[in-house]
Amino acid sequence: MIRQRRSTVILACILLISSVWSLFIGVLDIAPGALLNGDLETVEIFLISRLPRLLATLCTGIGMSVAGLIMQQLCMNKFVSPTTGATISSAQFGILMAMLFLPGSTLWGRALFAFAFAIAGTWVFVWFIQRIQFKDAVMVPLVGIMFGNVVTGITNYFAYKYEMSQALSTWLVGHFSMVLRGRYELVYLVVPLVTLAFVFANHFNIVGMGKDFSKNLGVHYNFVLFMGLSIAAMITASVVVVVGSISYIGLIGPNLAAMFKGDKIRGTLVDTALFGSIFVLACDMIARVVIAPYELPIELIIGIVGSIVFIAMLLYRLNHGRKAIRLGAAGNSGRHAAATAAVKGGDEK
Repeated sequence: MIRQRRSTVILACILLISSVWSLFIGVLDIAPGALLNGDLETVEIFLISRLPRLLATLCTGIGMSVAGLIMQQLCMNKFVSPTTGATISSAQFGILMAMLFLPGSTLWGRALFAFAFAIAGTWVFVWFIQRIQFKDAVMVPLVGIMFGNVVTGITNYFAYKYEMSQALSTWLVGHFSMVLRGRYELVYLVVPLVTLAFVFANHFNIVGMGKDFSKNLGVHYNFVLFMGLSIAAMITASVVVVVGSISYIGLIGPNLAAMFKGDKIRGTLVDTALFGSIFVLACDMIARVVIAPYELPIELIIGIVGSIVFIAMLLYRLNHGRKAIRLGAAGNSGRHAAATAAVKGGDEK
């Protein structure tokens, strides 16, 4: 048990240290002594800016990585994510529709539009891939990328037509510079949604093995598929409304976790969430210091670092196939373990 949880403990310690470190990085210096002594200006900066930014960063990393894990499991493809599944593009389209038809809407009103369009766009993507006879590993994400580009093109058309391009640009590039107290709390929706994903993790595992397999174990395939994709879409939409578009997290986080822990979603969900939050937090700190006192959009840093990590991961997969990296004797291989757990769950019923 200790060996199986070794990676989780290591990631949790790294996250704790990085979180404390990030609170003291920024344009305005915050001295730990002044904070402990109750200096009014220091405490205000800490509570209004630094702490909300840290919480938003952690929720973003956890949410996007878990959303990617759910989509990859349900679509049975390791290259599917909110980015390659048109979920982010659909959420941006929903935000634009909210600004066009309800110009006086609050952040929560725009979020409702983003939720609806993200869910609809994700389901259209799934509808497309379900009608592909030969689901090549690369074909599925390519369909998602093409569909996402179509949605983005429609979004840009309406934005130019109604002169909303500048207003929409806030949600096209992810950044945390505008995260302040009172403007980020919507991202807290990630917490109950991720908890719900953990509760139904075994069901997602079973559905990820196919429709016939699910029916044999008495699992309602369409309902679980709809619920899982809706959870992933709502997580993505809540992040896009607050932070903007952030790619790669939902793609590389689940894949790296699977390389160490296998493909069983319940066994990798916690590690995936921890790695995603560490990755986003590290990129955010780099964005704050690389050209200080100015700040780069985090999407730029994640794009550079994420592409390097993803290429390295692909090279490992080419050389070692689906063989997992083990930190000690940590159980069986991914698919076999998942299938065994699913069968045991069916026998208990």
